[in-house]
Amino acid sequence: MSSDPNSPDRQYPLQRTRNIGICAHIDAGKTTLTERILFYTGMIHKIGEVHDGAATTDWMEQEKERGITITSAAVTTEWWQRKEEGVTKLFTEEKMRVNIIDTPGHVDFTAEVERSLRVLDGAIVVFCGVAGVQPQTETVWRQATKYNVPRLVFVNKMDRTGANFQSVFEEVKEKLGANAVRILIPIGAEDQLKGQIDVVNQKAVYYNDDDKFGSTYTVQDLDEEQNLIAQEAYAELLDAVASVDEQVGEKFLMEEPISKEDLKQGIRRATIANHLVPVAGGSAFKNKGVQYLLDAVADYLPNPLDIPSAIGMDPDNEERKIEVITDDNQKFVSLAFKLWADKFVGKLVFFRVYSGKIKKGDTVYNPRTRRAERVGRLIRIQSNTHTDVDCCYSGDIAAMVGIKNVTTGDTLAAENHDVVLEPPTFPEPVISMAVEPKTKADQEKLALALGRLSEEDPTFMVKTDEETGQTIISGMGELHLEIIVDRLKREFKVEANTGAPQIAYRETITAPAAAEGKLVKQSGGRGQYGHVRLTVAPNEKGKGLTIENKIVGGEIPKEYVNAVYKGVNESMSNGIIAGYPVIDVHVDILGGSYHDVDSNENAFTMAAIFGMKEAFKKAKPILLEPIMAVEVSTPEDYQGDVMGDLNRRRGQITSIDTKGKLAVVRCAVPLKEMFGYSTAVRTLSSGRASYSMTPSHFEQVPNNIVDEIVSERGGTARY
Repeated sequence: MSSDPNSPDRQYPLQRTRNIGICAHIDAGKTTLTERILFYTGMIHKIGEVHDGAATTDWMEQEKERGITITSAAVTTEWWQRKEEGVTKLFTEEKMRVNIIDTPGHVDFTAEVERSLRVLDGAIVVFCGVAGVQPQTETVWRQATKYNVPRLVFVNKMDRTGANFQSVFEEVKEKLGANAVRILIPIGAEDQLKGQIDVVNQKAVYYNDDDKFGSTYTVQDLDEEQNLIAQEAYAELLDAVASVDEQVGEKFLMEEPISKEDLKQGIRRATIANHLVPVAGGSAFKNKGVQYLLDAVADYLPNPLDIPSAIGMDPDNEERKIEVITDDNQKFVSLAFKLWADKFVGKLVFFRVYSGKIKKGDTVYNPRTRRAERVGRLIRIQSNTHTDVDCCYSGDIAAMVGIKNVTTGDTLAAENHDVVLEPPTFPEPVISMAVEPKTKADQEKLALALGRLSEEDPTFMVKTDEETGQTIISGMGELHLEIIVDRLKREFKVEANTGAPQIAYRETITAPAAAEGKLVKQSGGRGQYGHVRLTVAPNEKGKGLTIENKIVGGEIPKEYVNAVYKGVNESMSNGIIAGYPVIDVHVDILGGSYHDVDSNENAFTMAAIFGMKEAFKKAKPILLEPIMAVEVSTPEDYQGDVMGDLNRRRGQITSIDTKGKLAVVRCAVPLKEMFGYSTAVRTLSSGRASYSMTPSHFEQVPNNIVDEIVSERGGTARY
């Protein structure tokens, strides 16, 4: 590595760059927190509220109308930590650049969180001070763990009735398994929320109630009650850091003095290593606690040099790993994590630079397509506004214009630099519906618009039903598809009719079976001959399709083996119960026979398909349906009615907790039974209950419902 990984002409050194995401369950206050951060850092000069449709990062019309975040929005701002008397900050000399991505909280848009976390160095996970750990929070936490993203926790909405910082803190430890430590404890709660106890510096921070924007605050000594809380938290913090950080731990064991600077450096190292999760509390809406949270971002979350170098692979040899070093002086390597069709500039490709730098007019190479394309413009994104830049450096998150042949997850690198970074992974759609243009004039526009939308969103899929000729769109939930149809109308001016939502069922097998497939055709000249023997067996859940070649003695020539693999893969797309995709199957290809003249690749592909279909019939196939993890928060008066309704929906209650005057019912319910639930639960509770659901797993459909599902597909269940 170069002794100085920074280019001399870059505005902010890598050490003073932070790439962070703000993520949480829906309605925990992510966008409100982002808005306050932008205000306190001087990027905006007026605070916009989500409920007014005026938040900076909620710029889509649908976001303004519904008060929810639908697409992740990127913004760049600057933060200059304040020096305080007797307090040493880790970074005080110059401004820092903070790249922020505000992500959606609704489960239907979980792909936005997934691809954002893939390219971010750190995250603030926001919790509601009343609701605590909610289902989508658990999903977000797992996503962050998958990509080894260091986290800070912000317990928000401490001004709300029923808010309890300590309760949420304990939940974070118990339900998420986090090694959580308190660094900023709220002073008061509900309408008595005044400020924060700064545990590291043993000070009280009071926010001025006369300043409606929360821009001014005072740092004071702790009173007697606060001092007891602060000392207990400090002892816990010191013990936790000493347990996971070698340098602080050594001083702790040797009983040497540990300065505040030592402790902060230890917290930083442990947080970056994902051994520790600092927790702060406050209220973004009431402008209390955001500035000190920003200081914690600077102090404890990593810069691009703090995280391990990205590891790519050679596309021609997956065994060969290539280290992608964070250094402006290395070859350019970046990951395209999001595509967006902008009505002013065209197709935007959002990318994160992992190595090297790129200038406007440079050529980038895509190892997937083996093609090079010229970058027309480089843009720094501020939500929905754009600023042209001449150069992007290591650690930067920006967008480029002019690249056409690119998909989400592609690596974009310097010319002829063959390296592929790990792309983000996305869940399979769980719901589908038919869509058709209202007029003939809309037909071509519909196909074009759906193509653009599926290019942008990896969890939105479009296909044509071969039997009916209908266009079928699939997504992560009712709201997801509703937004898609709304965007067709508003952005692409396409009027479309839609059918009722359909569930994305799956099929699998429950027993091993052997079969053979043969294609023998003789018609005058050259015929068709393919013969394959194979066995199928149930695979582990989530393993998908695995194939093992056990052909011996050249029963099937090598040149036809790939054709057999192709046939096996194709057969998995349509099961024999109701024509749904088949999952989790292991196939052994045992052998077969061939003809010197009549055999060809197509014949062996068809023979493999015939063999697989025959094997499926013998292997006790079953139909699987998506099960949702549902959490309903309801006043206790309505608990019985809500639970009775969930039981009628084939729900299995997993737990019932009490939070204040609310009962929290957790259960697993088939997605088929959850259509229209939002209206039902409002009616049952006089509008006082709320619910959330996330995809959980697939389970076998009860036999008495199989016929109903198959008949909806226009068939008859036989297996």
